Amino acid sequence: MSNINEWNDEYAKYHRNKANKIIHWICIPLIMFSLLGLLSLMTLFTFNSVTISALWFFIIFAIGYYIKLSKSLALGMAIISIFFIYIIELINLNFINQKFKIFLGIFIISWIGQFIGHKIEGKKPAFVKDLQFLLIGPLWLLSYIYEKLGIKL
Repeated sequence: MSNINEWNDEYAKYHRNKANKIIHWICIPLIMFSLLGLLSLMTLFTFNSVTISALWFFIIFAIGYYIKLSKSLALGMAIISIFFIYIIELINLNFINQKFKIFLGIFIISWIGQFIGHKIEGKKPAFVKDLQFLLIGPLWLLSYIYEKLGIKL
């Protein structure tokens, strides 16, 4: 698949059931949020009191991947990522001893939800076919929002 429309069309084949779609609208953002939260806890190095976590490398990689598919969706994902990072930092500052449990709990519960959705759907998750679908899921949701708002992909 070479463009975002092809990726979205293929991803949609795994998400036709209404209940599964609703579950994905809840769980995909939560998985994204909790993954970013977990990555924020993985310090790679500190330089002059600035800590660089795995979160930043993942964000750069993901946004780079998204730019190749759609500059407008990449911008939207960057904005969503910034919002998530803000909330993550609040959690990291205010729940120092519980932050790992919070992010891990959200991550696990959200994945359970995803698998329940696919059980209802009667199809395996798209990422079983191609791991790139793990990055396409959030774009698929954002593409729908863009379509409703008349924003070009």
